[in-house]
Amino acid sequence: MIFAHDTEVSLAAAAALVNTGQFKSLRPRLAQLWEMTEDEAADLVNTLLKEANALPQLVKHDGWDYHLHATSPQAPLADRMAVEAAMAFADVIRTGELARLRVCAAADCDDVLVDLSKNRSRRFCGLTCANRVNVAAYRSRRSAS
Repeated sequence: MIFAHDTEVSLAAAAALVNTGQFKSLRPRLAQLWEMTEDEAADLVNTLLKEANALPQLVKHDGWDYHLHATSPQAPLADRMAVEAAMAFADVIRTGELARLRVCAAADCDDVLVDLSKNRSRRFCGLTCANRVNVAAYRSRRSAS
C-alpha cells in the first residue's frame, strides 16, 4: 500500500468523479490536478479546503480504524467530496508522488487514473482500454508478418 487506505479510496473516487462527469462544478477543478505542477496542485488543494472550511479530525466509524475527515457529516455532499479529494491529493503532494496521476495511454481515451502499482507501470484507466490497445498491437504485428 502506497498511501493510507482512506487516501487510496479518496483518490479512486476522485478519478471516477473526473471520468464520469458527476458534480459538474467539481469535476473540472479536480481534473486539473492531473495536469498541474506540484505548486499549482498545492494551491488548488488549499483552495478546496479553504472554501469548504475544512477542519481535519480523526474519526472511527463503520468498522474503519481512525482516519481523517475534514467536514461534518451534515456538510453538502459536493463539499464533502471536494474535501476528501483535497485531503487525498495533499498526501500525494506531500509524498512527492504527483507523477502517479496519469491520463489513460489509449489514444482514444482521455480518462484519468491513479497509478497505485508498486513499479509505477499502470498505463490504462481499465481493462477495456488495455485490452483494446493490446489487441490492436497484436493484430498490427500479425498483419506485418
